[in-house]
Amino acid sequence: MASASKSSSRLAYLDWTRGLAALIMLQGHVFHSFTHPDLRQDSPYVLSQFVGGMPPAIFLFLTGVTLAFLMESRERQGLPGGARIVAALRRAGYLFGIAFLFRLQLWAFALPASPWTDLFRVDILNCMGLSIAVLSLLAMFRTEQRVRVCAATGVLIAVAAPWISHFSWTGVPSVLRAYFVPDAQFFAFFPWASFVAFGMSAGSILRIMRKDLMDRFMQWSAVVGFGLILGAQYAANLPYSLYPASEFWLNSPTLILIKLGVILLMLAGAYLWTQYGAAPGWSWVRQFGITSLLVYWVHTELVYGRWLWFWKESLTSGQAAAAAVGVILFMLGLSVLRTNWNNLRGLRLSYYYPYFIPGRASGD
Repeated sequence: MASASKSSSRLAYLDWTRGLAALIMLQGHVFHSFTHPDLRQDSPYVLSQFVGGMPPAIFLFLTGVTLAFLMESRERQGLPGGARIVAALRRAGYLFGIAFLFRLQLWAFALPASPWTDLFRVDILNCMGLSIAVLSLLAMFRTEQRVRVCAATGVLIAVAAPWISHFSWTGVPSVLRAYFVPDAQFFAFFPWASFVAFGMSAGSILRIMRKDLMDRFMQWSAVVGFGLILGAQYAANLPYSLYPASEFWLNSPTLILIKLGVILLMLAGAYLWTQYGAAPGWSWVRQFGITSLLVYWVHTELVYGRWLWFWKESLTSGQAAAAAVGVILFMLGLSVLRTNWNNLRGLRLSYYYPYFIPGRASGD
């Protein structure tokens, strides 16, 4: 079983993947907020939004990876299954708290135009919290068992999504529906939680994988990724279906598997780049990955709030691209400032407490 030090040395490609997802997210949101409505059928906007559909899946997948790290760490410490579940629930509670503070800030900054119902909007952070809370029960299994159990759970969640949409939810409060029923406006448990489950399976593999086998594992990750994309695309085009009704872009299991295949390819590519292609030292893409929560929080207010109101739905495609570059550079500067501030605090603490070692947690 891999040690904590080994797993920590392998986090570079996870941060790089998360950073790439943040970059895709930034450009997608800038185009969505600033592009003139008359230009939203043109190729630049369509391509921006098509690619921009990947970041939520990547963030949820990587959330599952780090959740698997947490469960394996507590298992290695000898904690029983109940205590491992409690540790996962604490992380879920933390994310729910962050999600509520995020919505509260957006609502307060938009007053008086923001309705109180915005406080209960189900965003990706809410989905992360709920997914971790539900999937925390999988901490009862050993790490080796979670590889298979989590993968099967991800498939079940994806397969169930069209049936969940088909059920009658009349009389169920809208807030509860938003958490569970597929909806283009929200991040519901079905089918989005499947990415967390798949990430838990992958994270469990990474914890038990020997370092000398990582190259082979990433080769297989790429092969499986291609297979999922091609196989799911073929299945999506079949003339018959198991469901009475299914929308490909909303609740189709084949879309989930296609996105999972893309994520596996991205992981393999990020590993290849960080291990063999990138120069040692600072990486601006990894920088985004290390501070992804800050980037997500601030850019949402910046792009969709009142700060840049004069650009809302008024830019050409070229102007939106330039605005995206500007927002990315601004967020990069903010990210670097945040990291340097944390490092400075760590140096001060290490002066007074010599055994304090600043740095990013490895998931333990």
